[in-house]
Amino acid sequence: MSEETAKDLMSPGAECIPAHETLDRAAQLMRNLNVGALPVCGSDDRLKGIITDRDIVVKCVAMGKDPSTMTAAEMAGELVWVSADATVEETLHKMEEHRIRRLPVIENGRIAGMISEADLARHLPDDKLAEFVHSVYAGN
Repeated sequence: MSEETAKDLMSPGAECIPAHETLDRAAQLMRNLNVGALPVCGSDDRLKGIITDRDIVVKCVAMGKDPSTMTAAEMAGELVWVSADATVEETLHKMEEHRIRRLPVIENGRIAGMISEADLARHLPDDKLAEFVHSVYAGN
């Protein structure tokens, strides 16, 4: 049996928010899709970053900025992603190293899906999941 990959872990079909779109539209899309993060894609349909619901609250609203004028591109965080054929160990290492709980998966130069904590909980043994949670939340 072949080793599991990032593609096996991910939830397929992540919907991108266009980089020029405003944060209020991003929040509406998150609500409609029932997700807490969206990949940000440029006009070339390539991944430019990721924004989370927390980013919108902490880095926009709480700072007195207007989510109806601030764009997804302005908010997009560091571009961290994993290849669809990356091993589970490589995927976990990347998430732990960057202390992130959601990770876009790229296949053939395009976003193929996202890996979230819920995806990890469905696929990882309890000890691996506990190690991940400790690492990401405790920062060790």
